Amino acid sequence: MSAQTLQLLACQINIPPTTTVGARDEHLRCSSERVRQQLLQQHTDLVVLPELSSVDYARACFAELSHLAEPLLGPSFQAWSSVAKEFNTIIVFGFPRRTTEGEYRICAAAAGPDGQLIGSYDKLHLAQFGASMEQEYFSPGEQLFVFEVNGFRLAPIICFDIRPPELCRQLVVEHQVDVILHTGAYYRDPSFSSWHAFAQTRAVENQIYFLSLNRAGQHYGDSLFVPPWIDEHIKPSTFPAHAEAFQVYQLERSVMDTARRDYAFLAERLPDYQLPLNSVS
Repeated sequence: MSAQTLQLLACQINIPPTTTVGARDEHLRCSSERVRQQLLQQHTDLVVLPELSSVDYARACFAELSHLAEPLLGPSFQAWSSVAKEFNTIIVFGFPRRTTEGEYRICAAAAGPDGQLIGSYDKLHLAQFGASMEQEYFSPGEQLFVFEVNGFRLAPIICFDIRPPELCRQLVVEHQVDVILHTGAYYRDPSFSSWHAFAQTRAVENQIYFLSLNRAGQHYGDSLFVPPWIDEHIKPSTFPAHAEAFQVYQLERSVMDTARRDYAFLAERLPDYQLPLNSVS
């Protein structure tokens, strides 16, 4: 691939109940083999898996974090770094991370083509609404993570992180991010129907590629990939409503450059919106 293009494999995978280390490790074995089969058919520069892709998103699972949470270079890293090295690609995966201080974080990490860790990101905004109960089990992250592939700058964010617009804007404006990898565990609760609107808005207002990747299953699905511009002819790409799916996307620098040239939203921002308030007393 040219330095002006990037091929991405997005994996909307099924994740079974994982309340034991044995169940987690068997799931890692099975899911990594399914991704291997996809890469045997078509090599890509990058592979992305959902939020907490190593474990079930459920209270029964989170109650076992003392056994299931991992260090940064734990079983999840070992499984995915092996695949990354075998296929000379980068894999972004999710897992519950145990810090050296004994806290639990919702983490997204990237394993590189050499099998080494590129970096990691811990979820900043913990969801405690709808079907979510993260604040009862996890601690928030404290830093951002940006990495490069084929000249594109990419950053992971996780689920609830999409809702405050400041995070994506900071990544784009201050860190020149071109692609946001938004991984989630979007359950079909009352907040589900608003998710796609947020993903499309974050893509178009920042004129970037935006992958919004959910897990598969009866209560999940409907992942979304949004280009830097959408209109009546250019539409987001959607995944199945429930089924497991593996979809490949080619990202092109020229598409982003054209959107920013024709619709100069970013270039025409004021340097500061702390303006005087004109009001009648």
